[in-house]
Amino acid sequence: MENQNQVKRNLKQRHITMIALGGTIGTGLFLTSGATISQAGPWGAVLAYCFIGIMIYFVMTSLGEMATYLPTSGSFSDYGGRYVDPAFGFALGWNYWLNGAITIAVDLTTAGLITQFWFPHLPSWIFSGIATVLIFIINVMAVGAFGETEYWLSTIKVITIVLFLAIGLLTIFGVLGQGNVDVVANLSAGNHGFVGGISGFVGVLLIAGFSFQGTELLGITAGESEDPGKSIPKAMNSIFWRILLFYIFSIIVIAAIINFKDPRLLNPNSTAVMSPFTIVFKNIGFAVAASVMNAVILTSVISSANSVMYASTRILYSLGQEKGAPKFFGRTAKNGIPFYALLATTIICFIAFLTGIFGTQIYLFLVDLSSLTGFLAWLGISISHIRFRRAYIAQGKKLEDLPYKAKWFPFGPIVALLMTAAIAINLDPAMLFSEHWGEGLALYAAIPIFIILYFGYKWKYNTKIIPLEEVDLSREK
Repeated sequence: MENQNQVKRNLKQRHITMIALGGTIGTGLFLTSGATISQAGPWGAVLAYCFIGIMIYFVMTSLGEMATYLPTSGSFSDYGGRYVDPAFGFALGWNYWLNGAITIAVDLTTAGLITQFWFPHLPSWIFSGIATVLIFIINVMAVGAFGETEYWLSTIKVITIVLFLAIGLLTIFGVLGQGNVDVVANLSAGNHGFVGGISGFVGVLLIAGFSFQGTELLGITAGESEDPGKSIPKAMNSIFWRILLFYIFSIIVIAAIINFKDPRLLNPNSTAVMSPFTIVFKNIGFAVAASVMNAVILTSVISSANSVMYASTRILYSLGQEKGAPKFFGRTAKNGIPFYALLATTIICFIAFLTGIFGTQIYLFLVDLSSLTGFLAWLGISISHIRFRRAYIAQGKKLEDLPYKAKWFPFGPIVALLMTAAIAINLDPAMLFSEHWGEGLALYAAIPIFIILYFGYKWKYNTKIIPLEEVDLSREK
């Protein structure tokens, strides 16, 4: 008899492909990318995005190999528990759920900020509240409705970015803009395009990392894909070009057209925040296009929050199924939606949202906190993949039998592991020993929380790192 508390495999190939292309592009790229240019200068921002892009490429190929071998809604939380240590999977799951709740809160706050473009005199929280209700409704319907919604919203985002890049390039080469944009001055501003030196570059890595938050959603959708063996590898093949086109090229265009001192860019002292994409069109002189772009960005942010809500709900559902959370979180409604997990995630993200409406300083703090929990998730994916591949070889299995094989192993996951660890540790350690030590503790909070979850679980259940020969490599959940 089929377990009535199982999610349904109703995501089609086109859903997975388009979610992979644009499902998680939202707040990070459309709004907080302006903070990287403001704080690190044009080339500092480009370098930060290149650095994070390389890391994400390796992380995603690692996840792709595991997701095609064992598609599950618990994704890397399940992989960590199966290939490393049950305590590791438990800590990864709760860390990622916390990441999702904070990220959704950031997206909801962003939705309110974006509407200020049209309604500067109305409180932004009104529109954030409307977005919250909309996202909940989409996620409470069958997963097919989520997939269809994300398909069309992602299509709009992809088309918009392609048009933005085309118009941006025409502006850079002087075809558009009527000479209003000084590309050379913008790209050479600061110290030859860099602001703040090494500390400025390191300081924006977390913000750049936030732009890539949610790329791991592809691994979670594998659990509800009709044919993950075909859809996930096909989606993975677009990862490199997606990073290059949507992130790196977009940042170059933005940096060329907007001066890093523009007061409309997001920074701790901002009073009138605007998306750099919208600023580009205003600088070119396309006022109507700027308004249309702002509308597209608003739908994109809602789409991003929608995707993260889906991912966080599935992680909490998986924890409930694996006894890592109260059992009722592992139950589903008749349509296959884990309702209790969805409700709990909505409540927590709404609480986090309430703390984010008190100015851009707290908003940026939430961005940093969300980024750090995301980095820990990527760290876990790299470790799980290294263990998976080593166990696969130790148990005498053939690499050619893998449905999808990650390139550059073991170089890729090791580099990703070292990069994520270095960034997580070097956020701003000096703050811990300054008068702002309280903010420093809050900034690093995700790390001790992860450690407490890991060792707390080990202490309660007396778990150990699984020997390679005993790792469960069956392809059944």
